[in-house]
Amino acid sequence: MSAPPVTLDLLADPVTLTAALVDVPSVSGDERALADAVQAALASQAPHLEILRSGDAVLARTRLGRARRVLLAGHLDTVPIADNVPSRREGGTLYGCGTSDMKSGVAVMTHLAAAVREPAHDVTLVLYDCEEVEAARNGLGRLEREHRDWLDADLALLGEPTSGQVEAGCQGTLRVVVRTTGRRAHSARSWLGENAIHAAAPVLARLADYTARDVDIDGCRYREGLQAVRIAGGVAGNVVPDACEVTVNFRFAPDRSLDDARNHVAGVLDGFDLTETDAAPGALPGLAAPAAADFVAATGTTPVAKYGWTDVARFAALGIPALNFGPGDPNLAHTREESVPVEAVTAACDVLRGYLTRA
Repeated sequence: MSAPPVTLDLLADPVTLTAALVDVPSVSGDERALADAVQAALASQAPHLEILRSGDAVLARTRLGRARRVLLAGHLDTVPIADNVPSRREGGTLYGCGTSDMKSGVAVMTHLAAAVREPAHDVTLVLYDCEEVEAARNGLGRLEREHRDWLDADLALLGEPTSGQVEAGCQGTLRVVVRTTGRRAHSARSWLGENAIHAAAPVLARLADYTARDVDIDGCRYREGLQAVRIAGGVAGNVVPDACEVTVNFRFAPDRSLDDARNHVAGVLDGFDLTETDAAPGALPGLAAPAAADFVAATGTTPVAKYGWTDVARFAALGIPALNFGPGDPNLAHTREESVPVEAVTAACDVLRGYLTRA
């Protein structure tokens, strides 16, 4: 028997709405129940919005003829649940999977899209699927291919966790697998073999000795990093292994192109067999755009660099200025202890409401 449909109250306070969103599990690839609930709530509670459903993404927009359009974007999916659903509230903190990344941001944006019926700017709400997995599955890519006009805007705001700050741009990311080979032998006669895991030691040494670059772009300092994030090898407890793989992740500042990043990693790991497994360019801060500058002024904060990759890069590639702004703490994202302060959700809602209603 299927579970009964979920009913969301978009006009409730965004803290309550955050808890309701968390209580509908939506691990990447399994967002349908939450997308259905959001779509039904928008249809019944926000008659001023035009609604579009695309796969497990839900989009809505005003058509008021305003001079500026602001796009509010957030992903519906979460990383796998770690015994932290349903949500729970303890004092001034709401705990649960996705509270920080990024159902609190989604709650704020969805609440305002429904509640503010005469915004000073036209508003587009884009809630999409599969952000927390490989880039090829990201719902924004599908929307770009199939519904490009829905992404047009003068400014895109991503509800990623930023602790209420404006985080500008984002790092790019490049992932490669470094392969070393050897020759199998019985470990009791190891001199007859060549150990592929031992052959990976120079790879790890280069990474350990690597000096990461800091770069200032428009007053935002981006710190790069080149790290081994996984190592795999071995056959059995009595076998000298003949193959080893080291996965390496390069997080690079947005003044590098993807090709620059590829060339840099190839230079650092020159002489080794590399296979690229994932890549996405970064995004420059884009703070000079009028709509972006106005939003920064509305927050009363000083923008900082975004560490990590976010979908601001997709909007930047489309020529749309984009910023990260959400109530969650990025340091708590993806953890068992993931949480969001109640006051942070309320404060983010107040800031965004002020921006959307002030001409």
